[in-house]
Amino acid sequence: MEHIIDHPWSQKAIDQWYQALEWLQELPWPLFDETLSRFIFYYPLLMAYVWMLGGLIYYVRWERNRGNVLTDLPVLSHYPAVSILVPCYNEGENVRETIEYLLNQRYPNYEIIAINDGSKDDTLAILHELVGQHPRLRVVDLASNQGKAVGLRTAALMANSEILIGIDGDALLAPNATAWMVRHFIEDPHVGAVTGNPRIRNRSTLLGKIQVGEFSAIVGMIKRAQRTYGHVFTVSGVIAGFRKAALHDVGYWSPDMVTEDIDISWKLQLAGWTIRFEPNALCWVLMPETLSGLWKQRTRWAQGGVEVLLRYFKAMWTVSARGMWPLYLECCISLIWAFLVMGLLLTAPLQWLVADTPKDALDDLSPHWTSMLLCVTCLLQFAVSLLIDSAYERRNGGARHYYWMIWYPIVYWMISIGTTVNGCFKALFKKRGQRAIWVTLDRGIRQK
Repeated sequence: MEHIIDHPWSQKAIDQWYQALEWLQELPWPLFDETLSRFIFYYPLLMAYVWMLGGLIYYVRWERNRGNVLTDLPVLSHYPAVSILVPCYNEGENVRETIEYLLNQRYPNYEIIAINDGSKDDTLAILHELVGQHPRLRVVDLASNQGKAVGLRTAALMANSEILIGIDGDALLAPNATAWMVRHFIEDPHVGAVTGNPRIRNRSTLLGKIQVGEFSAIVGMIKRAQRTYGHVFTVSGVIAGFRKAALHDVGYWSPDMVTEDIDISWKLQLAGWTIRFEPNALCWVLMPETLSGLWKQRTRWAQGGVEVLLRYFKAMWTVSARGMWPLYLECCISLIWAFLVMGLLLTAPLQWLVADTPKDALDDLSPHWTSMLLCVTCLLQFAVSLLIDSAYERRNGGARHYYWMIWYPIVYWMISIGTTVNGCFKALFKKRGQRAIWVTLDRGIRQK
């Protein structure tokens, strides 16, 4: 060993290595200086209070005097015809229950249009069986997998109604949901879409239980806040109502966007239509309960969001789009935040290497007391969401699922950051004009 170290070439290499380390230690590390470090830790803190404030304003203004959300119905001046669209791809296990729930709608004037989009299982056979039993049901059969956007557009063009409600083939729509959504279209002719309130059906695993709290504390609160502030990032893909004239105005759903729900939301709002949130329009859905399934789903959501930001970038440079500027800016800042956090995590070993002591490296990477503030804020946000949202969870146990939200910052923030970065690259390198077709997703463990 001594012979090797004394070798002039080896000694030179060692000297260069130490010089490189000294050079790294002298770098200012601008990416993770104090300013950016504060941004990384304060940005989610700020947005949490923005969402809480908006959610509370929505609750006080529109929600607190709703009565019993599971039994009460709104009083409508009239009951226009409604077409409920159910696009299906390999839904043989679920579609029968979905249609049965739809047949129990407490609304006098509606039809159901189920679209079989090239399913490879027995979905079409089940739909043919049901259509002979229920006069409200019509079936559209597409010979090959065309994608959800094409299926929805086909059904919309065949519908006899001006008001359309779209749900997924594995979703269970609450009996009162149609009436609550129609109310918005009657009250305001400028309403182009109404997004419903999805609830998680499968709650037998940790991921399922966390998602119960996520859809209340995060998704539901953000939708309330965005509605308060004027514009909504997206309607819910599993439960949303549309005015047919508004869809026709913007050219219906885009077949090449991986998340047709985000795209149609931006198209409608950029065209001047309003989107409202209806918390009483409950719809129980199946969600992934494996890490791989969750990763694929959230990557697709992130990719769809970035695709929308890219497609409507030019449209943002118009005065008529000024109402969307805050939403667009917030989405861009969120992307930057995710990339910065990912960069921080990836360079943490190098930071450790060049630090004088391990303690110095930890000091550089930690926000000190901010971590405690973030945790307290997270718990406060969950408490506020529980106050607002607990009325919609009576069916499945209510507040007991919020216990599992202590895992949210650990599990979901890491997944969210990773899927955001991954989805961004997928959107950037996606072949332009490529049709987005159905894929079979993780539906979790069903719990009836």
